[in-house]
Amino acid sequence: MEALQSCWKSAARTDRGKVRERNEDSVLAQPERGIWLVADGMGGHLNGALASRLIVEEIAELALNGNLDQQVRRVRQALHVVNRRLGHEVTVTADQPDAVMGSTVVALLGNQERAVCLWAGDSRCYLWRNQRLYQLSRDHSLMQQLIHEEQVDPLEAARHPAANALTRAVGAHERLVLDILEFSVQPGDTLLLCSDGLYQSVSTGILSHALGLLSPDAAVEYLFSHALSGPARDNISAVVMRR
Repeated sequence: MEALQSCWKSAARTDRGKVRERNEDSVLAQPERGIWLVADGMGGHLNGALASRLIVEEIAELALNGNLDQQVRRVRQALHVVNRRLGHEVTVTADQPDAVMGSTVVALLGNQERAVCLWAGDSRCYLWRNQRLYQLSRDHSLMQQLIHEEQVDPLEAARHPAANALTRAVGAHERLVLDILEFSVQPGDTLLLCSDGLYQSVSTGILSHALGLLSPDAAVEYLFSHALSGPARDNISAVVMRR
């Protein structure tokens, strides 16, 4: 534990924004265990908030023993458990046949040399390394699917009436499919997990500048000061980690 505490520093924050009545986002930051997470709930105020909270609670209570690969397997299994639970909750409690209770998830597990990102939905993971910003995750949205599979121009894809519809999320389908990316970490690497409410509120230039600041706390403060200076129509969440 001490090695992880000296290896990673992090800061996290979530805010309901200026328009939404409730915050359906949830965040987790446990640098002493080497795990961080952002979940963005969907399906209405109560359902969305419950879905994202269940994800965070399940992962927060998870025993993360063993090596990084074993830890990733446990996190994946836990997310599949939440997926089944959310599907059951909808079946039992829904008043409407098209009720939804789900959440995006983007999680990062890391040790001194390696990190693994896994996600479902359009919450993102960014890496800032050597003065450059990289988006490590790829959105599970109709817009991204049109761009990737149909070779549609991004501007044309953005005009689709359902461009922001999610193609994957925890609780949205009977079978949960997670994308996983493993990479080596270097001293000075800074990572950002965030909901779409953040990256849609600020430019990539703001993201890059924030992650280059002296500390994760300073980065989070900078991101939220800019995001909340605009319309902030959605909930906003961010977790910043530095190796």
